[in-house]
Amino acid sequence: MAPLLAAAVRDGSLVKLTLSRPCCAEASLKNVIVRPVALRAGDRLSFVFRHDTRDITKNLTAEEGLARIESLLNGEFCAANLFTIGQSAELELRAGQKPRLALGQPRHVSAPETSHDRARKRLIDPKQSLWLHLLGVTTAEGKVRAGMEAKFRQINRFVEILRPLLDRTDADRAGVISLPESAGTRSLTARGLNLVDMGCGKGYLTFAAYELLRCTGRTETAVRGVEARAELVELCNRAARECGFGGLQFETGTIECTALDRVDVLIALHACDTATDDAIAKGVQAGAALILVAPCCHKELRPQLRPPPVLAEAFRHGILRERQAEFVTDALRAGLLEWAGYDTKVFEFISTEHTAKNLMIAAVKREHSKDREEPARRALHLAAFYGVQAQRLATQLGFELKQPRINTDAHG
Repeated sequence: MAPLLAAAVRDGSLVKLTLSRPCCAEASLKNVIVRPVALRAGDRLSFVFRHDTRDITKNLTAEEGLARIESLLNGEFCAANLFTIGQSAELELRAGQKPRLALGQPRHVSAPETSHDRARKRLIDPKQSLWLHLLGVTTAEGKVRAGMEAKFRQINRFVEILRPLLDRTDADRAGVISLPESAGTRSLTARGLNLVDMGCGKGYLTFAAYELLRCTGRTETAVRGVEARAELVELCNRAARECGFGGLQFETGTIECTALDRVDVLIALHACDTATDDAIAKGVQAGAALILVAPCCHKELRPQLRPPPVLAEAFRHGILRERQAEFVTDALRAGLLEWAGYDTKVFEFISTEHTAKNLMIAAVKREHSKDREEPARRALHLAAFYGVQAQRLATQLGFELKQPRINTDAHG
């Protein structure tokens, strides 16, 4: 294999070399992947040494790299797979036997990717999305501005989450199987979609949602952003006009006072305290097929919490009481959404490096209703365990939380 590899390195046809099957079963090094890279210092061979718990990367010159590969095959690895533009080759080394080399048909017909830092493919392209520039995320050349990298990651993470949820919502609304319109069931894609972003702020995610909907074929789309600060509403409407986004509009208002006639998707990210409850309630009452919220500032339940004796000592610490209030609030919200007919998932939205308020609740409306007694029982049990007698979302949905307190002990 050495001549084939050396020739591929010289003529630029090398795509990848993989060394595998360590000769020593107890070795932490499991395999090595080699590929060509173009660096400022010149062309190099990039080695990725994959161990049990970490990867180590080293960039070597062609001469150094070929020598290192030869040494690795003389005692550390028993197999090698070479991939070039013109052909593939498999080398097998067995103790006491002559090396076996098998040549195969070419698997790669184009030049190998030699970029050292491979650009991650994103749903929102900074070079193609004018609104990113108008909102201050990118420069006129389409480069992410210094200090806006975290915001750009958040925007792309949001559309990564939203896209499969929209697809599931489409499928649920269509009964999974495509039905004729006369059957009375049409997907959101077919009949258009109404999306409302409650408390949208500067509109980053509202614009991202609109672009995602358009790029995925939902042409009959109406996206509405609601924000209390008039100057942000004016900025977003101006940007929407400059982008030619006729189906995107922003209006001044609060979550609590905004009327919703019909909505398919409701979004509320970082709405403060009970404003998240207002948004969820409006989505449920408007029959939203998808509700997506990232709660913030959990203040309502903290003074109500009356923990059972086993937790009383821990609640002396303010930070622990605060985090329990967050947990109880969002657990109740998820439970109430289950009771209201939604399949609900709670997960981390984005890294805590960007924001500590990184929890997200996604709720997809079930096509067929389930028994509501079990989710009601779970919500009541949770509220009683912590002594919660009232919660805004429960009140707005007409769910009575006041029940006799559950008597529990350290084992309860």
